[in-house]
Amino acid sequence: MPTLSTPADQSPSVRLPRLDLALLALLIVLTLFARALPDARTIDDAFITFRYSRNIIAGHGFVYNPDSRVLGTTTPLYTLLMAAIGAVTRGDNFPAYALIVNALADAGTVVLLYLLMRRVTANRWMGLLIGVLWTIAPRSVTFAIGGMETSVAILLMTGAVYCLLTDRPIWLGVLAALGILTRIDVGLLVALLFAQQAWERLQHHARPPWRTWIATLITLAPWLIFSTLYFGSPLSRSASAKTVAYALPAGSALVSFIQAYSTPFFEFDAFGGRGALIGIFVYVVLAAIGTLYAVRREPRLLGWLIYPWLYAAAFAIANPLIFRWYLTPPLPPFFFAIVCGAWAIVDTLRYAGKRTATRNSPPLRSPIYTILIVPAVLWIGTSLNAWTLHPDHGPDRPAPLMAWNKIELYYQRIGLELRDKYGVTASTRVASADIGAIGYFSNATIIDTVGLVTPALSSYYPIDKALIVEGQNYAIPTALILDTQPSYFVTMEAFVRLGLVPNATFQSDYQLLDEIPTDFYGTGMRLYGRR
Repeated sequence: MPTLSTPADQSPSVRLPRLDLALLALLIVLTLFARALPDARTIDDAFITFRYSRNIIAGHGFVYNPDSRVLGTTTPLYTLLMAAIGAVTRGDNFPAYALIVNALADAGTVVLLYLLMRRVTANRWMGLLIGVLWTIAPRSVTFAIGGMETSVAILLMTGAVYCLLTDRPIWLGVLAALGILTRIDVGLLVALLFAQQAWERLQHHARPPWRTWIATLITLAPWLIFSTLYFGSPLSRSASAKTVAYALPAGSALVSFIQAYSTPFFEFDAFGGRGALIGIFVYVVLAAIGTLYAVRREPRLLGWLIYPWLYAAAFAIANPLIFRWYLTPPLPPFFFAIVCGAWAIVDTLRYAGKRTATRNSPPLRSPIYTILIVPAVLWIGTSLNAWTLHPDHGPDRPAPLMAWNKIELYYQRIGLELRDKYGVTASTRVASADIGAIGYFSNATIIDTVGLVTPALSSYYPIDKALIVEGQNYAIPTALILDTQPSYFVTMEAFVRLGLVPNATFQSDYQLLDEIPTDFYGTGMRLYGRR
């Protein structure tokens, strides 16, 4: 059976040796296990997508609120996938469906990362290392079990890179289009890959990559036509609504990316701030070395490897509120560049040692297994350190510490209380800033105070910053609630402390029905009812 001796020898038709296949099988099993172990810990935004999926199955259409054609989900492909699974199974356990789909997607990504690393370094153990790091990465696992579309988007992105590398132009176009339909920000990587592909053709005086472009257009066309006719636009309301609703200090997005890139393997949890300060220098240098090393061997990887930096720059300039899952898509190429950088240093030392040995002494033994074991153990160890055996909420099963969904569990409790105790129906109007779990479990008509699925309410923003509690980035406009007059109103205490709570009209119109004490977003989660 042929082996992969050098990157240049490899082609799509080369068969992997049995040891590689065994390592890939091991990685797949570990990836599935690492996501099945914590169980579903669904994030609020995922419930928004699930409600769209449930309404599609129920025949209400691609809507969040009945008879309101507003695209509030950022992931139309994932929404339709969940709806298709629900229709086939005749069920609505969307958190479980998402967990299975995401686990399989992450397993596919791990396989592709292994193959890409194997191709660049011609070393299976480096492929195993990058695979293990992504398998146990807290950010990878958290959003897979959180029901988000992140895992599927990353699989499609990595698959598109692999197709570019292995000369599969039609599949490159298809996966690029599917990636955009999963998350619109995948478009940045697609632009890089397409530009690189076109530049390569131009250098060789070849025709433009028409097949890739046509495949992309054909794949995108059905959604573009449908969404334009159905919603009036193919773009989600998410970015425009959140941009005006949240008040953010300048540079906050940049700070988020600096923190993420300086501790990609959660070194902060193990070493504190000192680890983060060291990491921002070490990992930038390693990533730069690794990028140069990889691109010299596979020039088509350039777009993918610079993607993390352009992605961070784009968000830093726009400066939106950075939700946790925004930081995950650029991490696979960032991990890849870091591991390649460590390998490149060892490879250079080995080459220098061989030259010295040839002139002066017997050949020097390869240092790879003694040198690389140190960073490998460190990165795996700090990643696992960011897990906990016994989370303080949700299932008592090992999970990443950042897989925190206590607020979603509280919203679920309030949503079920609205449905079971207060008898809300699909026609009952309930206001909330976080609409995922509340809308999913109560099934009420939601007045979205951020304006994601109720576009007209964006006119109440921007809000007077004097009404925003110190340390917070959001407050609910008083006039919004008084004008819309919802039957019930769910909010975190900090969102109304300086605005609605002191308002006499609000106090006379609404009474506090329930409050769950919290130590986040103020003193509690509150449920108000109209008197």
